[in-house]
Amino acid sequence: MMSNVCIQDGVVLISFQSIEHLTGIEWQGHTSLELMAVHLWGIELDGSQRCLERCAQWLDKEEQHRAARLVREEDRQRYVLAHGGLRAVLSRYLGIGPDVVELYRSEAGKPSLTRELGGQPTITFNMSHAHGRALIAVSKGQEVGVDLERIRSDVEIAKLSERYFTPFEHATIMQSTQEQRAARFFRYWVAKEAVLKAQGIGLQALSQCEILMAADGVGAEIRVPVGSPLQDEWRIRLLFCGEGWEAAVAAQGVDWVAQCGLAGC
Repeated sequence: MMSNVCIQDGVVLISFQSIEHLTGIEWQGHTSLELMAVHLWGIELDGSQRCLERCAQWLDKEEQHRAARLVREEDRQRYVLAHGGLRAVLSRYLGIGPDVVELYRSEAGKPSLTRELGGQPTITFNMSHAHGRALIAVSKGQEVGVDLERIRSDVEIAKLSERYFTPFEHATIMQSTQEQRAARFFRYWVAKEAVLKAQGIGLQALSQCEILMAADGVGAEIRVPVGSPLQDEWRIRLLFCGEGWEAAVAAQGVDWVAQCGLAGC
């Protein structure tokens, strides 16, 4: 366990830092990443026009097209800042500039780096961004997935949980008090999404895995039925991102989770 892991009472605490600092500092050196570790980066997507232009220059053509198709200007800006921030983070592990970080996408659309870097185990990553925040997970030698959601009361919790969750998960949510129901729904949602994103599988598989929450409220495992496209034996870590948010990271064989910041890990 790293000595600078940000854990309080067993809970991994994520602090979100301005993207201005992340993209405005020319990173010198190389951020080390041990095999089977997971590094987490929390980013506030609050960039200036100059920051926005810098991030836009780093995006590839597909990302530029995706940003252009977004209707709302706020959504376009946050997309550009999030994906520019992702390249800024990855550049620290690769030892290259954000403008030359190349991403590849699977048939399912999951982004990745090249399969091998100098004969070393592949660096993997995943990102989630929502409502002005981005959360990035970086690992090596294992797939990783992350999801971040703001707790909202305007969603049809009963209908969505009955449709996408297992009967046990649906019952657990509906047995919660009215005040707890939304938070519990999104806690299951981010845990499932983290697993699906790690495995590169779409939302159609939400009901094909059951989340088994640990008694400590920090960890979770999954159970999959026979014939499911999902793999089992994944470990999930729930993350604390402040009141009103739920987040989770999932990986196979994850040993520990580290909080990263401007100074590296």
